[in-house]
Amino acid sequence: MNTPDPQIELVGKCLISMPDMPDPRFQSSVIFICAHSAEGAMGLIVNKRVQDVELGDLMNQLSIPKGDTSPDLPIYFGGPVEHGRGFVLHGADYKSELSTMQTGLQFAMTATIDILEDIGAHKGPERALIALGYAGWGPGQLEQEIAANGWLLADVGPDIIFDTPDSQKWSASLGAIGIDPAILSSSGGSA
Repeated sequence: MNTPDPQIELVGKCLISMPDMPDPRFQSSVIFICAHSAEGAMGLIVNKRVQDVELGDLMNQLSIPKGDTSPDLPIYFGGPVEHGRGFVLHGADYKSELSTMQTGLQFAMTATIDILEDIGAHKGPERALIALGYAGWGPGQLEQEIAANGWLLADVGPDIIFDTPDSQKWSASLGAIGIDPAILSSSGGSA
């Protein structure tokens, strides 16, 4: 059975792109890893908003009632796979009646429409990040990218994911692992 390296636990961690990331979709990205198995990995970019689209627009498009005081959250570019599919990364305080996936102790992810209905009815999670699309990797691909110094790994808490301004999430995530972005070299190395 081909399984991921047991020494690399990725679910619930963030990937931080290195400065020389060649793919512009992932430059200066912070990606929260929601799933990781022998079949590959799936994550959501948490610091790149879709311009001029907010939750209210999405709810209107899906004909979901929105209360007068429902939060008008931004929508994020979750990654280049399945742009039309929505995902909600949220705190562990919420569980959908249909399907919620725990992604570590402090986070969960729901990809069913009922979470948007609950948010509109003020029964949703306390904090949430809504993304369209996701970042995906085939078997062993992400591990190879990490080994080739394409990504750094970090344990990042809810304050960085939900409360830090998007323009500061990359540097704040680096700070969480003790790295000053000003001294981060664009060429990594292994010791």
